[in-house]
Amino acid sequence: MESPADLLSEHGTLAGLIPGYRARPQQQAMADAIDEAIHNHESMICEAGTGTGKTFAYLIPVLLAGRKAIISTGTKHLQDQLCKRDLPLIQQALKIPIRIALLKGRSNYLCLHRMEQAQQDGSYLSDRSVSQLADIRHWSARTTSGDLAELTEIPEDAQVRYVVTSTAENCLGQECGYFGDCFVFKARQQATDADLVVVNHHLFLADMALRESGYAELLPAADTVIFDEAHKLPELASEFFSRVLSSRQILELMRDSRAAYYAEAADLPEFL
Repeated sequence: MESPADLLSEHGTLAGLIPGYRARPQQQAMADAIDEAIHNHESMICEAGTGTGKTFAYLIPVLLAGRKAIISTGTKHLQDQLCKRDLPLIQQALKIPIRIALLKGRSNYLCLHRMEQAQQDGSYLSDRSVSQLADIRHWSARTTSGDLAELTEIPEDAQVRYVVTSTAENCLGQECGYFGDCFVFKARQQATDADLVVVNHHLFLADMALRESGYAELLPAADTVIFDEAHKLPELASEFFSRVLSSRQILELMRDSRAAYYAEAADLPEFL
């Protein structure tokens, strides 16, 4: 079998798929170094300058190794780039059958229960949010992933996104009437079954924090873990391994309490 450096050479498989392809010695050296670290079960830190082509340099050794792997990125944008562009191209070049799953945090997936709650008690929503909620409801009937990134017309900071997603605190789990159709559960199941899982640092660190608590885990076990944009990890880790209470969390708790009151105890006015 060809080495990663050979595959990235001017006469390698990738050269025939990418117009104007030019081999980069630094990329080839990085790919071989990562390949060696994977096979020797070693840790490796690698700094690559702009234009090195680090994405291909680590994806090729990971796919060639044939082991369960997790790739963690610094941004959701890079997650989408890996799954929609880079990995399909490399799969085509290597002709390696591999199951790939994209997994994001629960705040990126539509919660059907929360959407229904908002439909029933959306008096606190602005007119724009009500309109966006209608768009989300129509989209919910045709999406297979429930990933809100598909709704490019709704801004990422739109209020309605917080309304139709769940948190670890308000998720009903298996008691939810929509559990069988839960997009978060389906995404996690796909990650468990996949050979390669693409996540971001936020989710990876959230999994570490949850494992430390001893309650559960978000990610499957893996033989290889790659951190892309690893320079962002220290600051993010300080956030995850500290305690934070935000005004948004308090407002969400008040909103959920109000919705639960109207659904379960509306005949008891003294609760207000």
